[in-house]
Amino acid sequence: YRQAGAAAATDALLKAVGTAACLAVFFAAYFYVLRHPASPPTVLPVTALDRWIGFHPVALPVYVSLWVYVSLVPAFLPTRRALYRYALAMGLMCAAGLVIFYMWPTAVPAPDIDWRRYPDLQFLKAIDATGNACPSLHVAAAVLAAAWFDRMLRGFDAPVWLVALAWAWCAAIVYSTLALRQHVAIDAVAGLALGALAAWLSVRDQAANIGASRA
Repeated sequence: YRQAGAAAATDALLKAVGTAACLAVFFAAYFYVLRHPASPPTVLPVTALDRWIGFHPVALPVYVSLWVYVSLVPAFLPTRRALYRYALAMGLMCAAGLVIFYMWPTAVPAPDIDWRRYPDLQFLKAIDATGNACPSLHVAAAVLAAAWFDRMLRGFDAPVWLVALAWAWCAAIVYSTLALRQHVAIDAVAGLALGALAAWLSVRDQAANIGASRA
């Protein structure tokens, strides 16, 4: 806990401003591509997994928690090198997703749901239409952040339950994308693949940089 506290205090202003700036740039690019795709979007099919999961509006807080989840990683990274590498990995992964969204726009099929019954979700649907679907960057970002969480927490000698909690949070975010009908299973699988690739490329040799140094 002392190591985590010391890491959080390191470059705190840089982390706060940098995270906010990166999120602002991402959202600007995301909504631009959402509104100006290269061609009409392809509607993706619904699978048996989508029908099995069903619609669960209570998953909204978990869905929104992604932005807290991805921001906690840089907050506790102990070195600038690790911080910059995480930002680069997340940025390149999102850029790849946006290029796919622009060149091959996709959308989820409109579910038979009266959104007026769910004001919070109606607001979400209004600002984040069900385009930019495949791969799900919501899922990809959660997977990438979870991989960095895992390495970072192990570097702090965190208890096993805390590492498991970080992965459970990631799994809950992935589930929420399907439960809210923001994505279908095909999007989630593609997002898992993209996030796993970005994680493998960025985390595999970062043990000394992500984990806190030991005296």
